[in-house]
Amino acid sequence: MVQGSRKQLGDRGEALVAAWLQQQGWSLVAQQWHCRWGELDIVARSQAGELAFVEVKTRRRYSIDQGGRLAITPQKQQKLWRAAQQFLLEHPEHSDAPCRFDVALVTQGTVPTDLMTQAIATQPPLALVEYIANAFQLE
Repeated sequence: MVQGSRKQLGDRGEALVAAWLQQQGWSLVAQQWHCRWGELDIVARSQAGELAFVEVKTRRRYSIDQGGRLAITPQKQQKLWRAAQQFLLEHPEHSDAPCRFDVALVTQGTVPTDLMTQAIATQPPLALVEYIANAFQLE
């Protein structure tokens, strides 16, 4: 797969998850936020004030890493933790919010699920196949 098309697929997956979160009543705080530790795909705030750092993994139908589950390695978790700490330093208005790390697994070319699907032009549809709240915690 060409790097550009991989980025486009990832962007589509993130857009799908962002729309789904908003349907669930979450407010988007940031998307594709970058710092020296990496990128936070989505930062969202619940109506109750909880802040979620959402890692979105978008894969083709038959990926070898269990739909992106295996990509959330301890090293990746550490990078997300550091990026979240940096985000909170740069956005002190959110520093008192309870925080969590969520993972959204999106698959291309699947049969639609009850969570949400999205078809864009002639591109294969995407489906949010699993949303894992509090997917991991670091000390």
